[in-house]
Amino acid sequence: MSSQPLALKPDAEPILRKQPGKFTVLSRFLRRNPLAALGLILFTSWMLISILAPLIAPYAPLDQDIVNRLQGPSFAHWFGTDQLGRDVFSRVLYGGRLSLPAGIMVVIVAGIIGTILGALSGFIGGWFDELTMRATEVFLAFPTIILAMAVAAALGPSLANAIIAMVVVWWPNYARVVRSLVIGVKSQEYVEAANALGVPRNRVLWRTVLPNCLAPAVVLATIDLGNAILVFAGLSFLGLGPEPSTPEWGRMVADGIAYFDQWWMAAFPGLAIFTVVIAFNFLGDGIRDALDPRLRKGV
Repeated sequence: MSSQPLALKPDAEPILRKQPGKFTVLSRFLRRNPLAALGLILFTSWMLISILAPLIAPYAPLDQDIVNRLQGPSFAHWFGTDQLGRDVFSRVLYGGRLSLPAGIMVVIVAGIIGTILGALSGFIGGWFDELTMRATEVFLAFPTIILAMAVAAALGPSLANAIIAMVVVWWPNYARVVRSLVIGVKSQEYVEAANALGVPRNRVLWRTVLPNCLAPAVVLATIDLGNAILVFAGLSFLGLGPEPSTPEWGRMVADGIAYFDQWWMAAFPGLAIFTVVIAFNFLGDGIRDALDPRLRKGV
């Protein structure tokens, strides 16, 4: 009998495939989702512009030049000047330093509050669930911008009060979404097994149930970033945001309305709002596709 080992047939040899790295998966996803890639580029660009605004802006945002007021776009002033001779291009760059952090802060704080209340409501049930859901229904009965206007007007016009007003009216969306997800997840077999094994209920909620409910909340938060920036600009437009001299996109659009013939005063800050909102919408749609197993197949 031959002592030589038997050779495996080519089709019987084990196939060892190297798992793609995170960067490879990200690059594949961006190639398959060009709109998400565009949203990521726009968002990253605005973040860099906002951070580097003091180095990029040719003028200080509050510097006035009454002699050259209401000048159209030119080589000296790329986006023209406003009613006080301030450089619109510089003010648009600095405007991102307020609008972007304000929108992100609102979504993060409201998302945390809504997620915690929604998770507790769906997991505990009973009177706590009834009380929480009735409270969300009261907030959702009013249009978001109208209720935010009422709260901001009651608190007084300022940057901090505008953010507080938006957080007050923003959390119910996250509470309802997370509650419905928690109710669905807590009936799964692995959750029932954890309960049967005597795992503490708070550990089951925060370590087992909630992590399986965060993907839709992340998608909602990404899309909500654009909406939050839009509502914040709306409050500033109505005079319920930062003080009038502050370089903020919504306030700049409001100033431009009074000088309708000088189109550049409202057009360029309005274009900045548009690009940021569309970037977050594209990015949110892309993240939704990436987190949905039915849509990410082959990525």
